[in-house]
Amino acid sequence: MSPMQTKPEKDLELHTKVNRETARVAWSELIKHFASGTVIWVADELDLIDVAVRIAHDDKANITAWMAAGQLAKVTDEQARRWTDSNAELWASVVSPFILVQQQKGPRH
Repeated sequence: MSPMQTKPEKDLELHTKVNRETARVAWSELIKHFASGTVIWVADELDLIDVAVRIAHDDKANITAWMAAGQLAKVTDEQARRWTDSNAELWASVVSPFILVQQQKGPRH
């Protein structure tokens, strides 16, 4: 395993890049990605940037724990319907091939 994969929290360069590229996006712009199954919901209590960096580093331990706790999951049809009905804007961060979305917090400056 490369050292990069073992210490994602130390990857300040990637953290800064992800933070800069995270933005508010209308749900309507993400629907086509939702249809292809690549939009991932991040619970508000998690730090969106930290999650994005850890996914980029393939940090399986944290990703698995978040999924088991129901804090990280593919966007459900019900969430998609609610966001469509409310014209929701979400924080979005791209970690190819995924788009991570979060309703509240977004990046810390």
